[in-house]
Amino acid sequence: MEIRALLFDVNGTLIDIETDEGMEEAYRAIAHFLTYQGIALHRGEVRDLYFQIMKEQFAASTETFPEFDVVAVWREVLRRSATDHTRSLGAEKLQQMPLFLAELQRGVTRKRLVAFPQTHEMLAQMKTRYPLAVVSDAQSAYGLPELRAAGLADYFGSVIISGDYGYRKPDHRLFQAALAQLKVRPEEAIFIGNDHFRDVHGARQVGMKTILFCPHGNPDASHENQPDYILHQYAELPRAIEFFAAG
Repeated sequence: MEIRALLFDVNGTLIDIETDEGMEEAYRAIAHFLTYQGIALHRGEVRDLYFQIMKEQFAASTETFPEFDVVAVWREVLRRSATDHTRSLGAEKLQQMPLFLAELQRGVTRKRLVAFPQTHEMLAQMKTRYPLAVVSDAQSAYGLPELRAAGLADYFGSVIISGDYGYRKPDHRLFQAALAQLKVRPEEAIFIGNDHFRDVHGARQVGMKTILFCPHGNPDASHENQPDYILHQYAELPRAIEFFAAG
């Protein structure tokens, strides 16, 4: 089988990341920032309003695997809590603040962000042989900046972020969008991810071969969504591709 493209998940696959969206410090910082915008909310009120609006977004979606829009959540937080002073700040600032709040929240709640070992070397090598794409369950407000922060963004010609579509993996449309941008057929592509259901099952729905990235040991052998290949470190990826090419 000829391999013409490689597609990757991001968090847990290319980037080792840890976040805590419930972290009190994030909502304290946001509450303090909002004070200067004429909005007086306690950090607990900010947190509760954020998660309430997110829940409303999910409830309003008709998708099987809905995704939320973090910038729209913060825009609604501002709309519901705005005062006359807030509304007087000017259109440009009001337009920028939801994105700023999304970035601030993510920045404070992020505990770790580092590329997995050998990721840079592997991607540099693979880019000389194949077009590369990302299909990630994330928000563009921080998914793209985190790729850049880890030094990985320039490797990919196509980046599909679920927050831009309103649905998340394993929805087949995300994988199909990446394949369409790469101009390759599913059977000519391999998807590398760390999740049995979202990555392996999702990619197999559209006809791609799958690799489960498992850097911390053996995966659950009893899981029904078994990958075509298991990868423990990126130095093994060329061998995995040879396995598919010989099939």
